[in-house]
Amino acid sequence: QVQLVESGGGLVQAGGSLRLSCAASGIIFSRNIMGWYRQAPGKQRELVASIISGGNTEYGDSVKGRFTISRDNPQSTVFLQMNSLQPEDTAVYVCHSRDVFVGTIYWGQGTQVTVSP
Repeated sequence: QVQLVESGGGLVQAGGSLRLSCAASGIIFSRNIMGWYRQAPGKQRELVASIISGGNTEYGDSVKGRFTISRDNPQSTVFLQMNSLQPEDTAVYVCHSRDVFVGTIYWGQGTQVTVSP
């Protein structure tokens, strides 16, 4: 059974930081591109950041320079360090995996991040 379990969300003031974690099980972690997406009320889901097994990363334009994605392959965990948070970062953040060999995609349940002015 595949599970992507997010943690680390919460309420923070503008300018603050949070660190999200996503623990994966049931997948071959090293074969998966791991990513974080977010969805705010009334908006489309958007890519926040993604990382391949070798460490190459990709970021959404709105978070470049503020957020950092990383992964621990032996622990099957991906992290999202979020700094200089702004109210517009408020959203549900969802962990995502895609197997590069077979294309299988999984989503986590999401964790709420709320940034107050």
